[in-house]
Amino acid sequence: MKKSVQGLADAVDVTHSMAPTSLYVHIPFCKSRCFYCDFTTYVAPREAVDRYVEDLTVELELLSPLAGSPLKTVFFGGGTPTLLSARHWRQIADGLHACFQLHPDTEVTVEANPGSVDQAKLEAMREAGVNRISFGAQSFNDRLLLAIGRLHDADAVRDSVALAQAAGFERINVDLMFGLPDQTLMDVRESVRELLDLGVNHVSAYWLKVEQGTPFAKWQAQGLLSLPGEDAEGDMYDAVCAELERHGFTHYEVSNFAVPGQEARHNLVYWHNEPYLAAGVGAHGYVHGIRYENVKSLADYAKHIKAGERPVVQQHAVSVPESMEDTMMLGLRLSEGVSRQCFVRRHGVEMTDVFGSVIHPLLAKGLLCWQGDRLCLTPAAWPIANAAFEPFVGALSD
Repeated sequence: MKKSVQGLADAVDVTHSMAPTSLYVHIPFCKSRCFYCDFTTYVAPREAVDRYVEDLTVELELLSPLAGSPLKTVFFGGGTPTLLSARHWRQIADGLHACFQLHPDTEVTVEANPGSVDQAKLEAMREAGVNRISFGAQSFNDRLLLAIGRLHDADAVRDSVALAQAAGFERINVDLMFGLPDQTLMDVRESVRELLDLGVNHVSAYWLKVEQGTPFAKWQAQGLLSLPGEDAEGDMYDAVCAELERHGFTHYEVSNFAVPGQEARHNLVYWHNEPYLAAGVGAHGYVHGIRYENVKSLADYAKHIKAGERPVVQQHAVSVPESMEDTMMLGLRLSEGVSRQCFVRRHGVEMTDVFGSVIHPLLAKGLLCWQGDRLCLTPAAWPIANAAFEPFVGALSD
């Protein structure tokens, strides 16, 4: 039962009637599985990869009637999308352009593992319209890379970024992780310095999260995982933020930093709680107020595609109150926060009317503040941002 909240009966979500102009494509293949990873990934033979690419182009065709035009962003995630061959990329590009309209300024991002790219593949990706690449470096410390199950070393990161720059990629992201087993503050500082030497214009820096079902979770339960601890991880986060901001990066999202103008436009779709299509095994999409999840099994995926049907295994209709909660929790991840005016335009009600009982205590605790008409995290809240997000979960329901 929904709580009696002022204005809630008049609330709407105008995006539920909007055709999505963003597309996520999941490429699930990896050479091996990292010790912390719980994503939908497979180590598979070349024949399975060939079949998957063929099926994927069929799913894109099935999705095309739902899309707005033109697509503004496309994101190939994984897995390791750069395990695909140049031939695969040409095949995907043909399918993508046959099904959707793309403009020259459409942001097309591909995730990549260091060491998984070469000149021919990068050229094929460029020809396919890819204009942004994201390397999962995680660290520049070879000891730590081995400890988390990565197959590359620090030299592979440097070489791969240089190859991408030589191939004409101007928009390059590098991922870093902190809170790794036996990682020190000095390790983190050295990785940031190494990263800055590469001349990239976007950085994602993530805490290690030990997920159920991973080797790390098993080792932690056995007392075999030596993690730095919350205080040390907080110091690591502060060091990353300070060093990147000192070198001209804007801290625009809890875990993301960009040279001004180089923010990840596709990820902003998620943080603005906007609709998007998703294709591939295990992919999650959000269309016309429905969040959906595709099957995770390659065999089940192939069966659905062969039958000419979308491979959706689960759907959830997002209520307007739930959507408003999502707007707050996701929007507060951004330094820009959530605009009162934009909230009214989207939901038809005042933010403070429906969430006043949540917002006021967070203001009093110094976790949130007003910047003009925008509700934002305070600087002190960035390292403990979940404490500001969690009170919105279920705030409009019993």
